[in-house]
Amino acid sequence: MRRPGRYPPEVRERAVRMVLDHQDDHPSQWAAIRSIADRFGMTHETLRRWSARPRPTRASDPASRPMSANALKELEREDFELRRANEILKSASAFFAAELDRPPTR
Repeated sequence: MRRPGRYPPEVRERAVRMVLDHQDDHPSQWAAIRSIADRFGMTHETLRRWSARPRPTRASDPASRPMSANALKELEREDFELRRANEILKSASAFFAAELDRPPTR
């Protein structure tokens, strides 16, 4: 069992969010971490470790939702059609390139 941390989860989330939001205002991410850690009264290293951890994706994020079977099937069908059209265009391109290389007939 993990021991409870010194800082509540809300403080941790807010500090990490502030680092992400304000790192463009500072010359480096480390400068942003130092500035924000001082505001919260925590060590720089603590906030750096929190910021380095991967954050879970939000359920409302469209990229994190699983794709339905029908949507996946539709995308696979579209991919097949696009690949087929690409092969046809490559063949046509090769055919017309060969026609242009042929000497003119009179």
